[in-house]
Amino acid sequence: MKKIKGIIDRFEEGFAVVEIEGNTKDYPRDIFPKNTQVGDVVYITGDKVEIDKSETKRLAKEIEDLMNEVWED
Repeated sequence: MKKIKGIIDRFEEGFAVVEIEGNTKDYPRDIFPKNTQVGDVVYITGDKVEIDKSETKRLAKEIEDLMNEVWED
């Protein structure tokens, strides 16, 4: 079974909206670990989901660095 990498975009009405390669897809909220948050990098294999905390932190730092570059005086 294929492992899909995505980023949690938002939660709505029992679904997790996951961004995958620029597109979004809805997955049932109950397949995600309880501690899943918006912005988390996840790997989805069928109905199993893993959160990649180290990749989430790396991505958050990358975004923060880009924002700092944009807003530098």
